[in-house]
Amino acid sequence: MLRSLFLAAAGSSRLERLAESVPVSKGIARRFVAGEDDTEALRVSRELADDGLGVTLAHLSADTETAEQAAAVRDGYVAVLGRLRDAGLTPAAEVSAKLSALGLRIDEKTAYENAHAVCAAAAEAGTTVTIDAEDHGTTDATIETVLELRRDFPRTGVALQAHLRRTEGDCRELSAAGSRVRLCKGAYAEPESVAFQSALDVDKSFVRCLNILMSGEGYPMVATHDPRLIAIAEDRARWFDRSTGEYEFQLLYGVRPEEQARLAAGGHTVRVYLPYGDQWYGYLMRRIAERPVGMAKVVTSRK
Repeated sequence: MLRSLFLAAAGSSRLERLAESVPVSKGIARRFVAGEDDTEALRVSRELADDGLGVTLAHLSADTETAEQAAAVRDGYVAVLGRLRDAGLTPAAEVSAKLSALGLRIDEKTAYENAHAVCAAAAEAGTTVTIDAEDHGTTDATIETVLELRRDFPRTGVALQAHLRRTEGDCRELSAAGSRVRLCKGAYAEPESVAFQSALDVDKSFVRCLNILMSGEGYPMVATHDPRLIAIAEDRARWFDRSTGEYEFQLLYGVRPEEQARLAAGGHTVRVYLPYGDQWYGYLMRRIAERPVGMAKVVTSRK
């Protein structure tokens, strides 16, 4: 029930306007969002890198409906990649991007061309790009675009959502040698016909997908804050004789920083998903929807 409420809130423009007008809401957002511009994003990236953590920067932009807006998002990523390179933050820092922000709602060609430009800038900066997951209606286009991008940029990553029923098959398809796959639970409201509805079924799917990725030849990126799933991932890595450089954990900025430090201290590669930009409302609501009780405790606790 709580998850459904927060997901509904994420799509409410009225609630978004209200939240953006309340100072305390912006204060909460700063717990989980690096800032509203590149400068703040780079400052936080440096702090995380100094703590031995990797970073994947994700720009939170308004809905992209025109080619001009998509080009602006592309240019923003190209610019921040140049700044990461000049600051000596690559390859520890990479970027994550949604194809919808790069023009997928316009057409797949526009999204591909803009994503290709971002990947080229990342390669020049000595790092790479991961394409974020979105609602299930974009999954085919996302995977097809990533496969095209990998012809020129083999290390392009892709995010897959364990709550979708199709994801086990997608993991098999995308776990070839060199393939970077981020496995997360999923943060979008989806119908039962395409997605598991109970937390237990989603967790079971996550473990099945994790087994496929860990036993494959690719590079799994385990994106979860769930202590039990993290422990299972550590166990599976040992079972499949993976060194700590052959997979990584990814956790959200502002969530369980003590676990990030613990994993890094244990020799694991840990990457922090670091969003920035002024369009923080929908992102924050989806994050709370993923773990409504746990995130509520984080929001109301001291940092």
